[in-house]
Amino acid sequence: MDKLIVEGGHTLAGPLPVSGSKNTALPLMAAALLADGVSTLSRIPDLRDVKTFANVLRISGAAVRFDEARNEMTVDASGVNYPEAPYELVKKMRASFYMLGALLGRCGRARVSLPGGCAWGPRPVDLHLKGMEAFGADIRLEHGYVVAEAKDGRLDGGVFRMDPSSVGATINLLLASATARGPSRIENAAREPDVATFGEMLRKMGASIEGLGTDTIEVEGVDALSPVHFYNASDRIELGTFMIAAAMAGEPGRAVRLTDAAPEHLGPAFVDAFTETGAGYRPGNDYVEVTAPDELQPVSIETAVYPGFPTDLQAQWTVLLTQARGNARVRDTVYYDRFKHIPELHRMGANAIVVQNEVFVAGGKPLQGATVMSTDLRAGVSLVLAGMVAEGETHVLRVYHLDRGYEDLDGKLARAGVAIRRVQYDEFANPSGNEPPEE
Repeated sequence: MDKLIVEGGHTLAGPLPVSGSKNTALPLMAAALLADGVSTLSRIPDLRDVKTFANVLRISGAAVRFDEARNEMTVDASGVNYPEAPYELVKKMRASFYMLGALLGRCGRARVSLPGGCAWGPRPVDLHLKGMEAFGADIRLEHGYVVAEAKDGRLDGGVFRMDPSSVGATINLLLASATARGPSRIENAAREPDVATFGEMLRKMGASIEGLGTDTIEVEGVDALSPVHFYNASDRIELGTFMIAAAMAGEPGRAVRLTDAAPEHLGPAFVDAFTETGAGYRPGNDYVEVTAPDELQPVSIETAVYPGFPTDLQAQWTVLLTQARGNARVRDTVYYDRFKHIPELHRMGANAIVVQNEVFVAGGKPLQGATVMSTDLRAGVSLVLAGMVAEGETHVLRVYHLDRGYEDLDGKLARAGVAIRRVQYDEFANPSGNEPPEE
């Protein structure tokens, strides 16, 4: 198993390139199943989740090829004839549940395992199922699988209001309704740029969709979609993560450039909070320049659905607050128990207390290097950020979580001035040095 060893105290100088969006790439791959032919997807990040989902697509009969060096994927969906996504693959990542909408839209039926995912939750799929039923699907559960069928092979369409808004459910319902017989409306739909970019691919394929980026999306079902060549969006969560890293570990007064970025996708809540810390923020057409301040100011945040502060950046923000002089809090209203990084930060000396869905941070106390455990994707990257500013070495274990969502993270940081390296370790070896004790 791999771990990352981070030596603190090295200045992040940049530049740092931002990869294509993971949260958009997976829906784009699912969308390619709706067209009979070959679709080409550019700027697809080389990630474990992408490769896992490619295998899920192959089970259905699609031919998938991925050129990691060019970040380009081709999906030939002309052979899709097996509308099933098995437990062995779906358990590895929740986004595999997009196969429900994709297979319903393409085949009129689907048998998809209930998903697994990161070690925090709950993240129920009830909205997905209720929405499919509202659009005319017959839904039943069989031995851990969702079995969905559309009458005569196509959904009728309908109206569904989400409570709460959900990115995953919005995407699944768009996949299913694009080829429905009649019109569909999704109310309280997710407004995230990930959803809007995905919807633009469907429109390029011939889908009739209005209202992308708003809370009401109207879909007029069409008989068939066509394969396309589509470019993925830049990863806004990776951009936000790198901005936080630059504000913490950059040289005060010297800008760090983040390239291949889409700053317009960040949302005003994050940008406003970021600039309140005293960090310099200068966006360009496809880049952002961040300048670390002489002293970070503590800024409390509360996560919310887009355009609110992203829940996928709250763990990283918590680490930033440890470097500010003063007290602040992070409140997560999206996922109430997403604080598994806090016990690991305690091992590094962080002064942070979790109370229900809030963490209170007293900043200004130096962090110390320690052996810490990654429990999920965003918690894992927050520990890498902490290691960058800690005294001594930090060993971040179980970095396979990071490999799910950050392309070449250690390589990018190393080229930008961070002392970081990847090594293998035996998690079940007898404890010695920096290895964890046996459970």
